[in-house]
Amino acid sequence: MIERNLTIFILIFFPLFFTGCSSDEQKTLSIDFSPDSTAVVFRGIDQAGLTQLKNARYPDSVLNELISVLQTPSERDTSLKEMPVQGHLKLTDSTIVFYPDTSFVRGRDYLVITHLNTSFVDTKRILTNSVSIKLKPVQKLLSK
Repeated sequence: MIERNLTIFILIFFPLFFTGCSSDEQKTLSIDFSPDSTAVVFRGIDQAGLTQLKNARYPDSVLNELISVLQTPSERDTSLKEMPVQGHLKLTDSTIVFYPDTSFVRGRDYLVITHLNTSFVDTKRILTNSVSIKLKPVQKLLSK
């Protein structure tokens, strides 16, 4: 009887431990233009994640999968199509900086989407029933 209950418990709750969710640390992630508005700066990155990125075999390709910057239509200019902004990323000790290949344009909106600071579900989220099945990206709309 105990083995049966344990088996049922494992079959039901074990998969929940591997279900992705947004981390509480997302709230500390800061995404803003640099002071001169020539780059997008990501601050407040989880130190463990930052260390893994630094130690990755191909950090550039990993970063490109984690961060997207899109030019988006705005109320001021609806003729634009949503398109990715080409650029490169620089990893420092505490930040990641996105430098576009061409300058950001004044009056345009840019949507930044990232999976930085996301993690797998923890026990607290399971017990409070705040579990999501997918990793939720952090999104921020920046206006130049």
